[in-house]
Amino acid sequence: MGELRGTHVPVLLERCLELLAPALGRNGRTVHVDATLGLAGHAEAVLEAHPDTVLIGLDRDTEALAHARARLARFADRIHLEHAVYDELPEVLDRLGYRAIDGILFDLGVSSLQLDAPDRGFAYAQDAPLDMRMDQTRGVTAEEVVNTYAHPDLARVLRVYGEEKFAGRIASAIIRERERGRITSSARLAELVRESIPAPARRTGGHPAKRTFQALRIEVNKELAALEAALPAALDKLNVGGRMVVLSYHSLEDRLTKQALADRVRSKGPVDLPVELPGSGPTFRLLSRGAELPGEAEVAANPRAASVRLRAAERLDPEAARQGRTDRERYRRRVKAMHQPGTGSPGSAADPRSTPGDGSGTDEEGEGT
Repeated sequence: MGELRGTHVPVLLERCLELLAPALGRNGRTVHVDATLGLAGHAEAVLEAHPDTVLIGLDRDTEALAHARARLARFADRIHLEHAVYDELPEVLDRLGYRAIDGILFDLGVSSLQLDAPDRGFAYAQDAPLDMRMDQTRGVTAEEVVNTYAHPDLARVLRVYGEEKFAGRIASAIIRERERGRITSSARLAELVRESIPAPARRTGGHPAKRTFQALRIEVNKELAALEAALPAALDKLNVGGRMVVLSYHSLEDRLTKQALADRVRSKGPVDLPVELPGSGPTFRLLSRGAELPGEAEVAANPRAASVRLRAAERLDPEAARQGRTDRERYRRRVKAMHQPGTGSPGSAADPRSTPGDGSGTDEEGEGT
């Protein structure tokens, strides 16, 4: 392992620690998974804050794992660093002998190491071979995608994964260029993209090649397919009171996260029943209303945090959640009865200005509200 390549500033570090603390700070040994270990900034802070926590760190990038292992060497007796993608979490836990976990963090997207290492081919601002693999030991490269995909497939990748309005034009330019010779340079690809986008559209939205490079990176690493499988698997592995925090950097990641959480925080039982049917209640609660955005100070200190969206959730005790809904339903019935002729009066037990005695709110409320 050589010198560290890349400047690593953990995104929303204090907020992540705050959200994970109730799950990891419980009595006894707790288990935390950093599903995207990277250069271990978040992981190091968790280990420092929670001396009784065991860390399982996953990363597909062998170079990142080597740096993380050196950084976390002083915690060697309570870390497991694994060369794996986050959708392999169930297999990793089985192999290590852990049936459940207490916390998990996903810090999605490309890492500082990958962006700042010019030979990795992730950055459109630097000339490099078109690689873009997070795991350089396996898989197809961006060069293979650019030079072998048919026009419809290439345009689909750019349109869906990059949300690129000019996907068809860019794909046509790539096809024409590769007929003259194989495209191997990130700088040449960036120039092709710039030339394909009308001048008025190039004046806003950052570098013209940003969306194309994002799309190719997602395609090369199968990021969305892995995330779609990983999120429900991670939620299933959390203990009661366990918490998951997800940092997303573009709308596709955030949409998958939102959908995975929405499926767990809603009741699946009939809405008019006075009690929650066993197995039909919500199994998680959101810890913030919607996605949390970075503050101005965070972005000023770390410009790569500008696009981050944070979502978090906590696993519920099914019986406590069922009782909570029962109490809320009784309260709603009291309020409804108060509006009937001859019932209720201001200040009575059915006064709608009072609140349920258990302090429970809706499933959509969270700690960040």
